[in-house]
Amino acid sequence: MKKTMLTLTLLGIALGGAPWVLADDKGERNFLGYGRDVDPALSATYKEECGSCHFAYQPGLLPEQSWKGIMTGLNDHFGDNAELEQPVLDQISQYLTANAADRTKTGRSPGIAKSLAAKDAPLRITETAYFRRKHDEVPLRMVKDNPKVGSFSQCQACHTKADTGSYDENQVRIPGFGRWDD
Repeated sequence: MKKTMLTLTLLGIALGGAPWVLADDKGERNFLGYGRDVDPALSATYKEECGSCHFAYQPGLLPEQSWKGIMTGLNDHFGDNAELEQPVLDQISQYLTANAADRTKTGRSPGIAKSLAAKDAPLRITETAYFRRKHDEVPLRMVKDNPKVGSFSQCQACHTKADTGSYDENQVRIPGFGRWDD
């Protein structure tokens, strides 16, 4: 009887403490496994200047050379003139390159960097092999042909926690279609 009671007590303690044991100590994942896949965009200047026109993509989604290419081509930023004053340009460029996929170890960033050849510097996240592999099963009708999304570049339209750096497929809700289930 004492042996059974001891076993049940230890089992209760083990199960009761599981959420804290399974959560990571950096706050990147909770006990269900949800959390940051890339470091969130933290620069207030970047979020203000770039996020005022489009989603403030996390620096860890592209390698350093890609961010350099984007920042030196702001006079024709995907069809728009997004030029910045030099001090602001320098500050944002430094932030993006210092936190680029090939400069950080957080979550998916190293995988994104490894998916590219050394000479590759895509200007779009959607051009990375990593992105294409992760989205290859998503039908175009759900994204490009969906007026509520419009493009694969609209991460925040389907990834409900994209702004926090979480791109977990279990948190995907495609507008007009609901939860994504591959």
